[in-house]
Amino acid sequence: MRVLAVETSTLAGGVALLDDERVVGQYLLDVRVTHSERLMVAVDRLLADAAWAPEDLHGLAVSVGPGSFTGLRIGLSTVKGLALALAIPVAAVPTLDAMAAALPWAGLPVCPVLDARRGEVYAALYRWDGGEMRREGDYLAIAPDALAARLAEPTLLLGEGASLIRSPHARQAPPPCRAPSPSWVGWLGLGRLRAGRTVAPADLLPIYLRPSQAELGRRAASRR
Repeated sequence: MRVLAVETSTLAGGVALLDDERVVGQYLLDVRVTHSERLMVAVDRLLADAAWAPEDLHGLAVSVGPGSFTGLRIGLSTVKGLALALAIPVAAVPTLDAMAAALPWAGLPVCPVLDARRGEVYAALYRWDGGEMRREGDYLAIAPDALAARLAEPTLLLGEGASLIRSPHARQAPPPCRAPSPSWVGWLGLGRLRAGRTVAPADLLPIYLRPSQAELGRRAASRR
């Protein structure tokens, strides 16, 4: 199965191509310009480098957050358009799940952490169960100190927000493992596509965990 994976939940986003279990190619876009300016350029270039046409794709995988509100909207809109144009299925992959999956066989609990701004981080706790990373508890939007207080044992932290967590139990993962990876989004998406766990383009929604700044502004205006 040939899969295109898209990850735009942070500035360190990108795209990847998988041919079953083989990663054919991956572009990482750690940029300070919006994903809207680079995403389709990266997709076109990656397909050209792999000598694939869009019609060669059998499925799409996309990171659905939590993460950057703007980045997620761009990534999901792009994937919706591709899915409709190519008539192929879509797998929705939570960002934190894909990050945790990059540390299989870890002997310690794993906690991906993304900077959510406004004094919070996005995080979840995972543990290797012998076959996969199993999430323990909910996805969280939480203050860094509150997350640190939840770490009751040595825990591997990864992600752009990991440095915000001050705890004697915090163990930083190596730098190459810290950012969300489109290839891991593709790997988890491949499993979902094979299992038929797909999402219709119209039903593809981001995991936000909290209202956007624009939504907060609308709520405040409505109360005046």
